Amino acid sequence: MRNEIEESQWMPAIGVNSMTYTRPFTSEHYPLFRRMKAAGMNFCELLVPEEGELDAADAGQAARDAGLSLVFAARINPHRDLAAEDHAVRRSGVEYLRRCVDIAVAAGAKIVGGPIYGSPLVFAGRVPEPIDESDRLARIQRVVAGLKEAGDYAVQQGVEFAIEPLNRFETDFCNTARQAVELVTQVGNPAVNVMLDTFHMNMEEDDLGRAIRRAAAYLVHFQANENHRGYLGTGHLNWAEICHVLAEIDYRGPITLEPFRRTETMLSLPLAQWRSPSYDEDLDLHHSAAFLRAALHAARRII
Repeated sequence: MRNEIEESQWMPAIGVNSMTYTRPFTSEHYPLFRRMKAAGMNFCELLVPEEGELDAADAGQAARDAGLSLVFAARINPHRDLAAEDHAVRRSGVEYLRRCVDIAVAAGAKIVGGPIYGSPLVFAGRVPEPIDESDRLARIQRVVAGLKEAGDYAVQQGVEFAIEPLNRFETDFCNTARQAVELVTQVGNPAVNVMLDTFHMNMEEDDLGRAIRRAAAYLVHFQANENHRGYLGTGHLNWAEICHVLAEIDYRGPITLEPFRRTETMLSLPLAQWRSPSYDEDLDLHHSAAFLRAALHAARRII
């Protein structure tokens, strides 16, 4: 049993994805950082800004002024895809990841996460197609080579990449913790690790606890999301079990909340379509973070 001081010191940082509030996030939205802090957040996860969208150094300073740190989420599309056959597209993918590192450094951030291996599906307008074994292996080789190169640059800058498995409707390359660990192992770069998102895990994993344990040695970022992307406690995920495993593996990285699903229930309103909040959700976010902290605290007490 850990002593009381050790118990009180263990609590991963909890933050929120900026898309909970707005998209795109620009300098006019800096006041949102203080709202996030008031809601109990330790950090904000920002999408890596596109050219001209946001000054990374200014954003980092604005976050720090509000008492927050930043992590970044990469945005992959068919024009910067490490898995692509087209050499120019793959080069664009590597250069994009290098730019992600530069932005993180400018903002004072240490982690860039997301499906950085590429191969986007529905949201990129691409449908999955069967591939033969030689094409499958070639695609893996292309992704590994790109991540090795980008990882070498990240190591030099003190930034980590966090590979995120997505559900089968969003990528046909990496869908599970097992696959993410296999990819990270093949890359073999200390700056290329794993992040897990319980929204995607709920669809693709046989056992969420086992998946977290499988990725434990490489896990640097975690996203705590309900099965329907609502606020924690409003869905069917077993947060006591999830938090027990996080405590068991002594997870100390950041945990992001991404409550993107809204409360509208109108027929023919696409759930996959991002929408701005229809009411002030700060109290919901506050209680969601408190719910998670309570579950983490309880889990630590019984390890």
